[in-house]
Amino acid sequence: MEKCEYVVDKIDGDYVHLRRNDVIENDFKLVARAILPSEIAEGTRLNYEFFEYTIV
Repeated sequence: MEKCEYVVDKIDGDYVHLRRNDVIENDFKLVARAILPSEIAEGTRLNYEFFEYTIV
């Protein structure tokens, strides 16, 4: 299973722009806010593992 670390870069309505923290990329991942923890804010660090996001 893939394990990644992301940072919430921008909250845009019902979607969130995530930036991968463990590799150098210029792309953002667009994720529905409904599948993320409700406590997120811009700058929040998230772990992604087994199709689940958790706050670091």
